[in-house]
Amino acid sequence: MIHHLSIPVENPRHVAQVLCEVLGGKLTEFGPYKDSYIAWAADEHGTAIEVFPLGTELLPDAGSGQARFRHNDGVSGFTATHAAVSVRRSKAEIEAIAEREGWRAIELSRGSFRVIEFWIENRVMLEILTEEMAQEYLGATRVDE
Repeated sequence: MIHHLSIPVENPRHVAQVLCEVLGGKLTEFGPYKDSYIAWAADEHGTAIEVFPLGTELLPDAGSGQARFRHNDGVSGFTATHAAVSVRRSKAEIEAIAEREGWRAIELSRGSFRVIEFWIENRVMLEILTEEMAQEYLGATRVDE
């Protein structure tokens, strides 16, 4: 189970606030790195999306310490990293949030299930799944033991 993921954006606080709205959760600051926030889903799994300033990079420590942060000004902002996230929002609610923000949101088929491609700042994609879409996803990806 994935409990959190991190994304880079131009406006971390605003994006984290919008993600809290989509997830139905709450916002906190992310202490280890400046201008970073966490959008918590407030669910039983501790699901969260950490939101960092565009250009933030994580590096392994040279010794036995934890990961280090640095800033790289030369990034495009696009990334192959994305996640599928189930929410308790309707398609109409998700599309309304995206429209208000000027972000692309479009329902698409992934073969045996549907997702809403929700493009944060039109750079970072989340595949948002309504409750119905999440059931389709689970049915399509179930692995029999």
